[in-house]
Amino acid sequence: IADVCAVLTGSADAGAYWRKLKQRLKEEGSEVVTICHGLKLTAPDGKMRLTDCANAEGIFRIIQSIPSSKAEPFKRWLAKVGYERVQEIEDPELATKRTRAIYKAKGYSDAWIEKRMRGIAIREELTDEWKN
Repeated sequence: IADVCAVLTGSADAGAYWRKLKQRLKEEGSEVVTICHGLKLTAPDGKMRLTDCANAEGIFRIIQSIPSSKAEPFKRWLAKVGYERVQEIEDPELATKRTRAIYKAKGYSDAWIEKRMRGIAIREELTDEWKN
């Protein structure tokens, strides 16, 4: 987490920045601090030190709390992805179209994409049948 803070803030002491941010988040009642876990990682001095870590969701939530111009592109991206997800909930066909577009952008052939999409649909039908 401190590494993310260092990159996004340019702070000379990212550890102190994170401790201060963590305290502020606790005072605000943010749950993000509860999903951070201390793991023993090798420090620059070669010793194992307890280091705050978080999964991708936790990191994204922390980034949203950092007031920095370097964090803005991530915040815009998160807003865009969140909006797209809401659209997909309203119209599930959009998710299928986006999946096809992603495969196409990765260079997969139309035949491969069609086969993959059919496989996904068949697997969903099968798992739905198993649930019943």
